[in-house]
Amino acid sequence: MEVNDRSAMSDSQPPKAMEVVLAQPRGFCAGVDRAIEIVERALAVHGAPIYVRHEIVHNKYVVDDLRTKGAVFIDELDQVPTGGIVVFSAHGVSKGVQRDAQERGLRVFDATCPLVTKVHVEVAKLRAAGREIVMIGHLGHPEVEGTMGQSDGGMHLVESVEDVERLQVRAPDQLAYVTQTTLSLDDAAAIIAALQRRFPAIAAPKKADICYATQNRQDAVKFMAPQVDVVIVVGSENSSNSNRLREVAQRFGVPAYLVDSADQLDPAWLSGQRRIGVTAGASAPEVLVTALIDRLKQLGAVSVRPLDGVQEKVVFPLPKGLNQVAA
Repeated sequence: MEVNDRSAMSDSQPPKAMEVVLAQPRGFCAGVDRAIEIVERALAVHGAPIYVRHEIVHNKYVVDDLRTKGAVFIDELDQVPTGGIVVFSAHGVSKGVQRDAQERGLRVFDATCPLVTKVHVEVAKLRAAGREIVMIGHLGHPEVEGTMGQSDGGMHLVESVEDVERLQVRAPDQLAYVTQTTLSLDDAAAIIAALQRRFPAIAAPKKADICYATQNRQDAVKFMAPQVDVVIVVGSENSSNSNRLREVAQRFGVPAYLVDSADQLDPAWLSGQRRIGVTAGASAPEVLVTALIDRLKQLGAVSVRPLDGVQEKVVFPLPKGLNQVAA
């Protein structure tokens, strides 16, 4: 792996050409692709308006684009007229929201990422077996609300190692944990280790809950960060996985910034820097990366170098009723 040579640069040397280094993989994951396609196909089949509970994915560009096509984003189901069509976001919803939709006579297309659904199924099985569950995640995040809402009780949320130390449970020998799918791998590992120290009998998921796309994008930043002088992450401020990419880069001692679009790029971030690392969260479309690269070229970048990385080929099927219809 090439190492960062900032320390070897001398103030007396003339400035060298600025290079853009692209992380691989970056941008859309299979769950995001599927969620967006569900909304677009629902609009094509049924026409506007199609109601979407919360942002379909956490990206301003995507939400604004779907809004122009006829999607109406809502906070609560009582904003949907009786008999209307509603799409649940990729983050998933609680059992209570599902019941509410049924009672209101709404037609539902569920865009919950299948990897989030996997966690919901785990929760149901663990609760049926009589276990209390610790969920590792961020308070207030819609995925956490949906997962915690898979059970009427017996669940505890922890966000940090300190939360683990304060945790009180009824039966330490009947405990299990699950995680939000978009966490920092390193942060989650520290919290899991703390849980295992305090509750040695705690059961782990059969397969890790943090999704393949989150892991791949964080690994790509870990590979890229030592090779660059600054990292720009394309993603929205409310995107958990995008924020985690910024944090991963910062842990390597590299300045890292999160931008929703090329317009938010501050030229001062590039002052004196030779290699500019670029990545994108799993909910950020490649068109935004392209626009950022164009802006970097305007500011002096003369080359773009993609890094080697995992080639993702995961595809998730669409819900019945939409999978046979072209968008």
